[in-house]
Amino acid sequence: MHKLLFDNNISHKVILKLKSNFINSTHVMIENLDKSSDLKVWNFAFENKYTIVTKDSDFNDLVVLRGYPPKVIWIGLGNCRVDDIVTLIMSNLQLISDFLTTQDSGILKLK
Repeated sequence: MHKLLFDNNISHKVILKLKSNFINSTHVMIENLDKSSDLKVWNFAFENKYTIVTKDSDFNDLVVLRGYPPKVIWIGLGNCRVDDIVTLIMSNLQLISDFLTTQDSGILKLK
């Protein structure tokens, strides 16, 4: 089962709507990391085997600099509703699963 760590720029409400597919996922707010640096979030994800889900390109820069894991799913939607993000993730479940189980890339952009 894949574990996702949602960044501050994505509502924590997404977790409730995705819990049947991503049961062990969490949000930086739940982990008391919502005021932490990107590097601290990165290290938490690495140590706890999470994939970071974000709308921010900063984590992509960390993949380039440090490699992976953790991997990053980059949500390429602008301002949007929680349901838009849920729909995007649900409609790409196979792509996400393939991305998380191969070593070909550390960044997956969904839009």
